[in-house]
Amino acid sequence: MKQKERGKYDQNFDPLIDKFKTKIYGGLKGEWRLKLLQEDLAHLHAQEPLDIWDAGCGMGQLALWFAKAGHRLVCCDISYKMLSEAQNAFEKANIKATFIKSSAQEVALELPIQDVVLFHAVLEWLATPMETLEIVSSKVKRGGYLSLLFFNYHSFIYRNALQGGWKIPFVLDTSAWYGKGKKLTPPYPQKPEMITAWLESSGYSIQAHTGIRVFHDYMSHEALTQTNIDELMELEYRYCRNDGYKNMGRYIHILAKKLL
Repeated sequence: MKQKERGKYDQNFDPLIDKFKTKIYGGLKGEWRLKLLQEDLAHLHAQEPLDIWDAGCGMGQLALWFAKAGHRLVCCDISYKMLSEAQNAFEKANIKATFIKSSAQEVALELPIQDVVLFHAVLEWLATPMETLEIVSSKVKRGGYLSLLFFNYHSFIYRNALQGGWKIPFVLDTSAWYGKGKKLTPPYPQKPEMITAWLESSGYSIQAHTGIRVFHDYMSHEALTQTNIDELMELEYRYCRNDGYKNMGRYIHILAKKLL
């Protein structure tokens, strides 16, 4: 996919899988994201076996965590390489799941209603984010849960503004930066207040709202090298669900229960 085309189509990560492994899933950032997600989802993980759809499963870490607890997983992704990584992880664990190489929009046409739908780090990469969210969320049963993780618009603005220089006029012109930037910078970051408003207007009740990396990603490399990481992560943990800070997370996780 050419750089100028980013944002016009749903992103397929086949060409970027190695970068994804190291930049997104690897190291402290990936570990911290997984920790907070598992905390927010722990009460679902502990329930009797549920039907769970991981819509855009990536390499399947969270899906496998649920499957190991006996839950029934359907995993889909448009990336053949990502889906293969997920399948290999399940095979190594000797655990079964259903894997479908297809978009969430297409899978939703045939999929039964689910107890839980995981829609993690997908929304911001879609050509039509909110239209797709409506399709995906329609597969959550009444009383079921939608787990939504997305790249935060406010974090994108704030982090670029702090770097100064040419990035100030860049973020001022919001009509120009959609679909641009580095290959691992999503073209359509989402505003958490708009997502929560949409969920509430669509019959959902917010059960958890967590900011993932509310300090770490704003710190310079020099500042990080001078910082005790354990102390920093203690600070992250203290404020990640605080109303004054959670919407500054690089990513936002919202767990919503469908009431209507």
